Amino acid sequence: MSLVRPFRARMYRHEPGADLSALAAPPYDVVSPQDRAALLARDPHNVVALELPDGPLDSEAPGNRYETGKATWLRWTEEGVLVEDDSPAIYVVEQAWEHEGRHVRRRGFVAAVRLHPFSDGVVLPHERTLPKAIADRLDLTRATAANLSQVFGLFSDPAGETDGIFDAAITAEPSCTATDAEGVVSRVWAIRDPGTIAAIGGILGSRSLFIADGHHRYTTALAYRDERRAQDAAAGLTPVDPAYDFVMMTLVNMDDPDLVVLPTHRLARSEGPFDADAFWRGLETDFELTEVRGTPAEAIATAGRTALVVRTGDGTMRLATLKAGLDAADLITGDHAPAWKRLDVTILQELILKPLLGIDSDQPETLDRLSFAKRESDALASDADVAFLLAATRMDQLREVALAGETMPQKTTYFYPKLASGLLMRSLD
Repeated sequence: MSLVRPFRARMYRHEPGADLSALAAPPYDVVSPQDRAALLARDPHNVVALELPDGPLDSEAPGNRYETGKATWLRWTEEGVLVEDDSPAIYVVEQAWEHEGRHVRRRGFVAAVRLHPFSDGVVLPHERTLPKAIADRLDLTRATAANLSQVFGLFSDPAGETDGIFDAAITAEPSCTATDAEGVVSRVWAIRDPGTIAAIGGILGSRSLFIADGHHRYTTALAYRDERRAQDAAAGLTPVDPAYDFVMMTLVNMDDPDLVVLPTHRLARSEGPFDADAFWRGLETDFELTEVRGTPAEAIATAGRTALVVRTGDGTMRLATLKAGLDAADLITGDHAPAWKRLDVTILQELILKPLLGIDSDQPETLDRLSFAKRESDALASDADVAFLLAATRMDQLREVALAGETMPQKTTYFYPKLASGLLMRSLD
């Protein structure tokens, strides 16, 4: 059975090459109420009206957001605001931006990917999912019967077998473009040639896929598929390769040097009065503390082994490097793979946050004292008792942990930029 296949995208009606910036949006889970209002003020047809519809979250309440989302999806389709592409395609999405003074681009195939439970080892997660978030997305999927945005997936292609396919696809005029608030330009092309589509399927169908972002979307798609299968079976129907057996996914080469993964820094508060001196003494059990030379990122990069920059609320800042001769796989107890134990975020969680600050991922009530910062400057300017600045998780670490059947601690990876929503959608009927 094919792992990936083309599909007919549901898109905003547009002329070739049109700028759809006013209709696109960041992923729903990073859109604040203020962001949503601003996007709809720019254009009332912005995709957030579908992704985050008006109405209460309670699916039993009259006029709830799921009823609103369904009505909007049907109305926009009937009015021709949304139209289905002329024929099935595998789409190419390219995102281009400036990163640390250089021009960067990231390219991916957007295809319908056959759903597999994680236990099959075909599509692998790397982070945990939250039941509350899945319930919301499942109710919206039931209402609209659509993939409104893509799962962000990764495949391994160190030899660059797919580079030529990308290069050939982007020589034509893009179908549409969109530029986000941070200046990231997204462009879309359609690949319809049967031979090229077969080549993509042959390459991707032989490798594992790793979820980079969109674990809740993927888990929702699995739950929706199982519901639809049960409904069809009860009705005596046996459809072949129905749309609900697949999920819309953007697939990016994890070996592409332009794949940017940024760190997510941690901000922690003590349960009671914070004793900085006791904290630093405790940290010296497993870590060597030295002066931070250069920027925190430079200090971490030159440390040569696991290191993080630690700043306490009194302004004291040190580079904490795991002591020579110590192996986190030996220090950290529990039934986890060595690759998981050696992650920087695991070392922080198990050797610092839990013993020194009482913040334990197995005790959810303690996680209220942990927050996150994407920018180094924000972490250093915070009023937290302790700020921890980390290195970005590497792709080889993600691959090794996922293949070991493990999931990483919360917010281990931050793939930049996020995929734009609104350029491609997919009906499940």
